Amino acid sequence: MNRLLHGIDVSNWQGTVDWADHAEDGVSFAFAKATEGGDYTDKRFARNWNGMRESWLVCGAYHFARPQGDPVEQARHFLRTVRAAGGLQGAGDLVALDLETNDGLRPEQVARYARRWCHHIERHGGVRPFVYTFLSFARDGNCAGLGEYPLWIAAPERPRGRPITPRPWRDWTIHQYVHSPLDRNVFHGSRQELTKLGFHPR
Repeated sequence: MNRLLHGIDVSNWQGTVDWADHAEDGVSFAFAKATEGGDYTDKRFARNWNGMRESWLVCGAYHFARPQGDPVEQARHFLRTVRAAGGLQGAGDLVALDLETNDGLRPEQVARYARRWCHHIERHGGVRPFVYTFLSFARDGNCAGLGEYPLWIAAPERPRGRPITPRPWRDWTIHQYVHSPLDRNVFHGSRQELTKLGFHPR
């Protein structure tokens, strides 16, 4: 088994994050919440994005999906927010869609929203997003057609690096194995392998 690369994910709920301290602690990558829905921007995103970069972490930004809204509008809002914070500039910068609520929609509607959001990010952001979700949500059909995107699976009930992989995926890429007091993640591979999944300037 390849070594596991350690990461964290944060939002404004964590308050001020000491990125240098996390880097010294062995954290190699991180995701920070950038946006939610069509108009919400995390007030700490720009600070977190720059803090990650200054500490030489593999930088990730995520969007909290609101499937009742327009996926293209939400994708544009996300890309504008990331660009305003300095943009996808480092080779290997990562992007993720946090898909964990259905907003009262049927699974096929949620999956259609997610596919459209991801396609827009690929076309206009130049990077293939990760999809963050959890087992029962995926099993209900909310992730249909997303198997081509790397899976970031939330499974704190499973041993680190040993989550169950739901369809349509064949394997997991990142496992979120702890939720409290901080979300902790592992990537099954090297830093070089992780950055291959991120943004690369054309």
